[in-house]
Amino acid sequence: MLEDDPGRYHLLLSIKGQPTMHGWWKTEPSALGQCRGWIGTWGCPGSCIDLIDTADGRVIHSWSAEA
Repeated sequence: MLEDDPGRYHLLLSIKGQPTMHGWWKTEPSALGQCRGWIGTWGCPGSCIDLIDTADGRVIHSWSAEA
């Protein structure tokens, strides 16, 4: 990984279909822990949180709240 590489694991928070916040982590366990934190903090009606492995584009975890 390059020194300025933000990390392989990308978290994306969308609210009502609009990208709202992004974060990148270098390890999957760290990213998954942060994903759980985002659910607790930002998990409101209309929100969706996806954890994506940027190496292959695979969605590792997806969570959404009922609108």
